[in-house]
Amino acid sequence: MSVSLRFWRAATQIAAPALPIYLKYRARLGKEIATRLPERYGISSEKRPVGTLVWIHAASMGETMSALPLIEILSASAHVLLTTGTVTSATLAAARATAIHQFMPLDTPDFCNRFLDFWRPNAAVFVESEIWPNCLAGLDARRIPRALINARLSARSAARWARLPDATQILFGGFSWIAAQSEKDTQALRHLGLSRVETVGNLKFAAHPLPDNVNAREEIQAACPGPRFLAASTHDGEEIPIVAAHRALRASYPELLTIIAPRHPERAHAIAEVARDLNPTRRSLGQVPSPGTIHIADTLGELGLFYRLCPVVFIGGSLMPVGGHNMIEAAQLGCAMITGPHVDNFKEIASLLRREGALLEVSDASVLASVIADLLHDRNRRDAMANAAQQAVHRFIELPEQLASRILDLVR
Repeated sequence: MSVSLRFWRAATQIAAPALPIYLKYRARLGKEIATRLPERYGISSEKRPVGTLVWIHAASMGETMSALPLIEILSASAHVLLTTGTVTSATLAAARATAIHQFMPLDTPDFCNRFLDFWRPNAAVFVESEIWPNCLAGLDARRIPRALINARLSARSAARWARLPDATQILFGGFSWIAAQSEKDTQALRHLGLSRVETVGNLKFAAHPLPDNVNAREEIQAACPGPRFLAASTHDGEEIPIVAAHRALRASYPELLTIIAPRHPERAHAIAEVARDLNPTRRSLGQVPSPGTIHIADTLGELGLFYRLCPVVFIGGSLMPVGGHNMIEAAQLGCAMITGPHVDNFKEIASLLRREGALLEVSDASVLASVIADLLHDRNRRDAMANAAQQAVHRFIELPEQLASRILDLVR
């Protein structure tokens, strides 16, 4: 074991007695489920089923969403244990995953060993970039094969791992195979001296479309027959130019409904203040919007409804230096998409969608209203962008099946 891994092991052992205090604090903040804290110590709240068990770990909401089709396929041949680290991903797993869900144990030797001794997985699969040294050491000690899928490696992470070559070889080199999101990620991983890496594509492109709410959609469609525009996953600083764009567009489109779905719904009151003169309505209060107004979609898990309602969508976190948000969900549902310039967290996806003619990037907020107006006016262009978006994601539809086959080979 490398010096850095020994240090991590010792540090986590020393920190272990204080972790219950930390977890209880997180529970008070709503970041943990109090009744399920024992899972964080490796204490199961479910029974292990008899037979082959594949363990999949997906850190949070995005990774969990991308893993759902894969889990569905694997469940036909083996039991699947899904671990996550956030409350929202646990809620999603309960609603949509065909798997046993547990929270990931904190990465101490005792917690991980307790978890592994109980579940005894036949194979372990980690999604994207979740690397927990003590857990991986426990898998290797039990000779449980492990794979890393949808792997990505930023330049910053690559530089950090390059400074720890021994730990990198132990942690990453212990994977039976690594399926990278892009050729860029593959090359970054190979540059670290890893050989069992291949480019397979981004699993998020093959995620199931977001769920719909037909009754709510029909109610809003009847109240506001169109046109409709959605600003999705917005952050503080983005709603002001969006509301300004709405005011400018009303001169040509007096019936325009602008829906704002903030990334953090608790910001709804502040957004309502920005649009106070427009009589904004709020989804969380059960209010139905009127034509020409602002509707604040301050609920969780309903973006699928609003993407289906709005043919033109702005993807937030991109006018401000946040790094952008997932564009694939809107692409799957045939939206013509707009982003700002800050899409660092989704460079590969944004590049592909721009190349296919499915995504427009505005340099700053000053041109947002004119770009929205162009798309609302030109239905042919809007439809062409929507078709291009759906074609771009459709090519990855068989990826979950391919990955499931490779994973099942590990347990045969």
